[in-house]
Amino acid sequence: MMTKPGKTGIARLIAAVGYSFHGFKAAWRYEEAFRLEATLAIIFVPLSFIITHDITHQIALLITCALVVIAELVNSAIEAVVDRISSDIHPLSGQAKDIGSAAVFVTLILFITAWGLSIWQYFNP
Repeated sequence: MMTKPGKTGIARLIAAVGYSFHGFKAAWRYEEAFRLEATLAIIFVPLSFIITHDITHQIALLITCALVVIAELVNSAIEAVVDRISSDIHPLSGQAKDIGSAAVFVTLILFITAWGLSIWQYFNP
């Protein structure tokens, strides 16, 4: 089996962390939807510890926050690659972007449902 050329071991791990931070920085700088969803996550993560004291419930709420951010990062990456390949309008380019957007939409529905029910339970025990 052939391995990729380049860094190995701990150096590769450190480089990967650096690439991830570059990705976060680019998403924050260029993607308004990412800024909005990341800001909402920053608000909702601490809120999860207020509205429930059950660790399983807290983890579920935290996962919904993370899934929205992850889906937006993947969607932004898809959009960047499609835009890099060509600025021409093509059905497959639109399809790729629409599918990425649909993934974000599904995670947002999950987030709204989980948080809506949790907040309802908090105020109506």
